[in-house]
Amino acid sequence: MRQPANSGLAPRDTRTREQALVFSIGSFSFVIAAAAVQEIRNTDSLGGSVIDLDQSTINKVRHIVERESRFYYVVSGCEHFHLPVSRPTTVLILRDAPAAVLVDGIEEMAELRVMLPLPRAFCGEERAWYRGLTVLGRRVLPVADPRGFLSESEVRQLEEQNPELFHIVGGGTRERKRA
Repeated sequence: MRQPANSGLAPRDTRTREQALVFSIGSFSFVIAAAAVQEIRNTDSLGGSVIDLDQSTINKVRHIVERESRFYYVVSGCEHFHLPVSRPTTVLILRDAPAAVLVDGIEEMAELRVMLPLPRAFCGEERAWYRGLTVLGRRVLPVADPRGFLSESEVRQLEEQNPELFHIVGGGTRERKRA
């Protein structure tokens, strides 16, 4: 017996799906791809060596943290997104960017099914901050671009400001100077 073509089976959803983290800064929520985050740490248990930057020319970066022989510039999520000051308790250590981002917390893990382009209203520096918008439940949330937390020129400026910490090794990568 053959079933009619409209037998009630829903068409298969073939859109690309992506695992993501929903994080908060103050009362604002953001999304970042889970694959972009290497590690999530509590600020009290960050570990590694933390170096304070007394006179950073980039206000959103006041610390450098070394984890497993790699350096990360600690970016204040509040200052990066121009939000009111909050009390971050969590650090997102990014995988393919030299940044660790201070956030207030992780709300949930989610699956991104829809990525919408940024509307034209996003016309300033925020165009580099976000990959697009997504819909989760009944909320439309911005999806953070991990490369948007620090531009190449900001990284270069921070390295030039702290030459005593780094030297160039093979392949043009920077490594901490050893005493």
